[in-house]
Order: sequence, then structure tokens, then C-alpha cells
Amino acid sequence: MYNPVELITALIISALTTLLVTPLIKRFAFKINAADIPDDRKSHDGIKASIGGLAIFIGAFAGYLYLQPEHPQMTAVIIGACIMLMTGLLDDTFDLKPIYKLLGQTAAAVVVVSSGLIIDKLTMPFFGTVYLDEIGYIITILWIVGASNAINLIDGLDGLAAGVSTIALSSILVMAIMDYRIVVAYLCIILIGSCLGFLYHNFYPAKIFMGDTGALFLGYSIAVISMLGLFKNVALFSFIIPIIVIAVPIFDTVFAIIRRAINRQGIATADKKHIHYKLLEMGYSHRTSVLIIYGFSGLFGALAITFNSGTLLTSFIVLGIALLCIQIMAELAGIVMYGQQPVLDGMRKIFKLKKIKRSN
Repeated sequence: MYNPVELITALIISALTTLLVTPLIKRFAFKINAADIPDDRKSHDGIKASIGGLAIFIGAFAGYLYLQPEHPQMTAVIIGACIMLMTGLLDDTFDLKPIYKLLGQTAAAVVVVSSGLIIDKLTMPFFGTVYLDEIGYIITILWIVGASNAINLIDGLDGLAAGVSTIALSSILVMAIMDYRIVVAYLCIILIGSCLGFLYHNFYPAKIFMGDTGALFLGYSIAVISMLGLFKNVALFSFIIPIIVIAVPIFDTVFAIIRRAINRQGIATADKKHIHYKLLEMGYSHRTSVLIIYGFSGLFGALAITFNSGTLLTSFIVLGIALLCIQIMAELAGIVMYGQQPVLDGMRKIFKLKKIKRSN
């Protein structure tokens, strides 16, 4: 059974540890020249320390030492996390080539897969349980690498990746408590705590960035935790739930891949056309853009929780709402039909709402 006091204590330990360690990491970052220098693609002012993810890791580890969750593959999960963390740290410090980053991410995923922790089956309506056999290894690696990069790509505004990760982990925590998955709940709570502790320093205007060090670690953590819980539940669409949980970064990643393919650019080519940058371009302030994405992330998290315990009819309704939310989010960001807003305009007419004036 869950001990609420134990969970709250772990949350406080992780949050306080990260809160206190972050300034030290900031000083260390400048000593090793791990700093983010503003350019045409980046929206921040001044040079910022960029390995704040190290503080998130330390805070999560402190909470881990307190709870000491046990699982047959826990050692492999920790090793994979360290590999992902080091990959991000090396990139933040030395600006690795994309191929080297991908190799590090794949290595972390392979460690997890080698331990036997894989997506071995999917639950689907009308087909029941579908066993993946050998293809499960490939899907697992793609999921871990894909989720890690999704969180990394959305890390473009102050507090964005940490906030989105916190919301995603919170929704997983609720589902873990509902499904009595103690290990999943433990891992979620220590990561939520470390993200909250870091957000004190990272929310707009940020004093430090998490960098690839934190974004890859958090993306990896969400991917692995979902494998420990969400992919193993009995919902009618088990494989859809983790996708809904991080729908915002996944949507942004898919859109980026399509955009770069159309423009005949490399998949790792950096640009300022991610959803958060497009919101800024549409006239929303930095803080408002972040809060808009927080709002959609929270909505998707609530939909995932509903989806997790719903009937077949409820699942289809939730899917429809999720797709509608993606459409609305895309319209707010101005990436649909050259900036047109057909759904939003229709909603304004129905509810007689005025179009919100955005700041310049």
C-alpha cells in the first residue's frame, strides 16, 4: 500500500536538494564553459549556464536513496539514465555532432532493452492483446529515443521542458496510484520534486537552463516509467495512453520532422519553427506562451487519466477531444492554413467570444 507521508517526504527531499544544488551547478557550468550563448535561433538574453539537468538528476537521486524502489530491471534503468545524462552533458559542453548524440541515446535504450524491459505487447480493441515478439525490441528503442528527443526539442523557452515534464509525470503518478503501481509512483514523485525545485531557478526569466543534460534525462525517464506502468495496464488502447501524456512534445516533434522533410533539411537541423517559437511569433509573450503549453499539457494529462480507466466509447470520445485539442493548439501557434483559425473562429461564434488581442 502507498504511504502518503513517504511520498510527500520524497517529494520534499528531491525538491529541496535540487533547489539548493542548482546554484552550485550554475557556478560549475561557467567554470567548464557549459553555457548557452544567445544567437538568431534562441530567444533568451545574456549567457546562461546550460547543464541545469545535472541538478535535476542529483535531486531525483536524493529522493531515490530515500525511497529505494525495487524492480528487477532497476539497475539497467539507472545505468541507462546515467548514459543519457552523460550524453546530454557532453553535448552541452562540447556540442556533439547529431550522430554521436543519437549513438549515446541508442546506447541508453539498448541497456534497458538488454535487461528484458521491453514493450512486449499492446492492448487493442477488437484484437485484444497483440504480442510484438522480436519487433518489441525495436519499438522499445524507438520509443525511448523518440520520447527523449521530444522533450529535448520542446526545451526552447524558460521553464517549458521542466513544466511539461512535471505535468506529464503528475498524470502518470495519478494513474500509477489508481493502478497500484508502487515503483512507478515512487519514480514519478522524485522526478516531480526535482523538476519543481529546478523550476524555481528556471521559470521565466531563467537563471539557468537544463540543457540537453536535463531534457534527455527527463525524456528518457518518462519513456521508461511509462513502460513500467502505462504500457502494462489493461486499458483498451494501452499504447495510446503514454502518447497522450506527452502529446504536446510528440506533436511538435512530428511536425518538425514533416517540416524538415518538406524543406529537404536534415532531421537534426535546428530552427525557430517549433510550437513555442510560433506562439511567440503570433504575438504571445514569453510567459504566456509557456502557460498556454502548460494548459494543453495539463488537458492532455487529464485526458490520459480518463482514457486509462474509460470504456471503449469513452476512449473514442477522449481520442476525438485529443485530436481537437491538437488542432486548436496548432491554430493558436499559426501553423494551420497559413495562420487561419477555422475551429477557433467557429468556437468564438458559438460562444460569442471576442478574439484575444496579443501583446507585441
